[in-house]
Amino acid sequence: MDWLVKNVTYRPHLYMCSTDAQSIRFMFCSQMPKPLPRCSPWVLLEKLRAMTLKHANLTLFTELDPDVVYPTQDVVWERFEKAFRAVSDLVSYAPVFRDYYYQGLSELYADNVMYLELRTLLSEMYELDGRTHDLTWTLKTYQDVTRQFTADFPDFFGARIIFTIHRGVNSTVMDQVVKTAMKLKRDFPDFMAGFDLVGREDRGRPLWYFRNELSLPSDKGLPLPFYFHAGETNLEGSEVDQNLLDALLFNTSRIGHGFALLRHPVAKEFSRKRGVALEICPISNQVLKLVDDLRNHPGAVLMAEDHPLVISSDDPAMFGASGLSYDFYQAFVGFGGLRSNLGTLKALAINSIKYCSLPAQQQEKALAMWQKRWDKFISENTQ
Repeated sequence: MDWLVKNVTYRPHLYMCSTDAQSIRFMFCSQMPKPLPRCSPWVLLEKLRAMTLKHANLTLFTELDPDVVYPTQDVVWERFEKAFRAVSDLVSYAPVFRDYYYQGLSELYADNVMYLELRTLLSEMYELDGRTHDLTWTLKTYQDVTRQFTADFPDFFGARIIFTIHRGVNSTVMDQVVKTAMKLKRDFPDFMAGFDLVGREDRGRPLWYFRNELSLPSDKGLPLPFYFHAGETNLEGSEVDQNLLDALLFNTSRIGHGFALLRHPVAKEFSRKRGVALEICPISNQVLKLVDDLRNHPGAVLMAEDHPLVISSDDPAMFGASGLSYDFYQAFVGFGGLRSNLGTLKALAINSIKYCSLPAQQQEKALAMWQKRWDKFISENTQ
């Protein structure tokens, strides 16, 4: 996020407006953009630089007491979505998009992350003159930048994309999006990992609402692996709470968050037997007020039971973080407690490869690369 503020917001032709909802919108344009509904007149950002743009407009970070600033899930989610929209305006500009993704890979690489599976909305990108690029162009650009990065840093293993759509859309839109995802998976079989629904589960539509659309790949005999967000809620007994069961019935490859899994013993056992790992995001679950004390996080129980799980970083830039180490540290201390040791970190790192979307041969290659780096780390820190 620092890079966006210190680099992108200083680029020429960037306009900003303020919305009635007390958020901000951005647009790169060679001339004054057309007005947006419920938004103030566009102004060149360079004219407002000294008095308006704040880092806080693009993140949830606060120097005040977060329990006072964000007293409820509704408040923190509203702020999160406003920040996300503002950032999306910046990174949807094609030249920024390429640089932003490369910068993101650089920050992960600096944090010793060697492989990435990225969930992204795959939105259309725009140029300064107003021209737009379709989703195929966006995915191809992700692939090209990834190839460039691995050429620049050969010990970075690579990246794959999980195409996502907001769960607030209707069934007509979902039908078209799933068909698009099937086409992209066919055209980019080694780069596009699969498909997911994102957005706040408590306010979005449950998976079962889209059962016909999500059944299209299997009905047509076309592969489209699912990596569903499910169970990111503490509302027991709701439709959202049932997303975990539906995700497993749709043969999801992994479960994003799975915070509610302990309330579903049958689903928990089913996911264990099938080797469906949970992608646990400790900082996100804490910031978005699912749990206050990570020692009480369901992940602590699941780790103790050796349930399949991986540690992920959920929109770290929004939370003022960078890379994956912060989430690993929170899991190491909060989930493992005083019994955590290097073996805990090693197991979590191996799980990241074991439960990724790469085919078995590629997983073995990635694990061998990781093992060399792990051995080097141990050697350097035990002398």
